[in-house]
Amino acid sequence: MNELARAPLPKDAFIDWLRREGARRYHDHHPVHIRMHEGTLTKEQLQAWVLNRFYYQTRIPVKDAIIVSRSEEAGFSRQWVRRIHDHIGETDGDGGLALWLRLAEGVGLDRDRVATCADVLPGVRFACDAYVQLVRERSFVEAVASSLTEFFAPDLMSRRIAAWEKHYPWVSPDMLAYFRSRVPRARRDSEEAIAYVVAHADTYAMQKKCVQALITKTQILWHLLDCVWLAHFAEPRMAPPEFAEAPP
Repeated sequence: MNELARAPLPKDAFIDWLRREGARRYHDHHPVHIRMHEGTLTKEQLQAWVLNRFYYQTRIPVKDAIIVSRSEEAGFSRQWVRRIHDHIGETDGDGGLALWLRLAEGVGLDRDRVATCADVLPGVRFACDAYVQLVRERSFVEAVASSLTEFFAPDLMSRRIAAWEKHYPWVSPDMLAYFRSRVPRARRDSEEAIAYVVAHADTYAMQKKCVQALITKTQILWHLLDCVWLAHFAEPRMAPPEFAEAPP
C-alpha cells in the first residue's frame, strides 16, 4: 500500500510500535551494560565508560537548545527548556552535568580532566555529534521523537543503581545521584514527548519517520558503547604506525 494513502495508526498502536522498536534495540542489551550490571567490569573499564559517556551528556543540552529554537509553540518551549536547566543547572555545580562529574570523581577520575573531554574516543564524538545533527536536520516531530529512548531510561537507571551498590561498593552511594535524579525526570520527559509526537505525527508516513528517528537514536547510543568496547574490552590491537617525516 502507498504510505501516502495509508491511514495513520491509532494512538495505542503507534505508541506500541515506538515502544517495541525502542525496547528491542535499547542499549541495555549491549555487552558493556550487561557486564556492568553483572558486576564484572574492572575499575578501569568502569572509568572508561564514565569518561566517554560524559561527552554524550554534554550534547544533551545542546540538542535540547536546538529543539527549543525550532519550536513555534510557546507552551512546548517552556516545557522543553526545563530539560536544559535539568542538565546545566540553575547555578554552577548544579544540574546533571555537575552530577556526572561527581560520578567521575567517585570512580577515581580527575573531574577537571573529564570536563575537558580531551580523552573522549573519536568514535564516541562522532556518534554523539550525529545526534545533534539529527535534531538539527530532521523534521521537528522526528527530532522530538528521537528523545523517546527516555521511555526505557527509568528501568535502566533503577537496575544500574542496584547493580552499582551491590557490585561496586568502592563507589560512594552519594556519587550515584545522577542516576537517581533521572528516574523521575526521564519518566516525566518521555510522557511529555510522546504526547507531542502522537498529536503531531498525523500521517502513517510521519509515524514511520518518527519510529525511524527513534531507531537512529538507539543506534547512536549503541555505537558509543561499541567504541568503548573496542578500546577497553576487546583484545589489544596493533597500534597504527607512527607519523613519519617526509624525506627532505
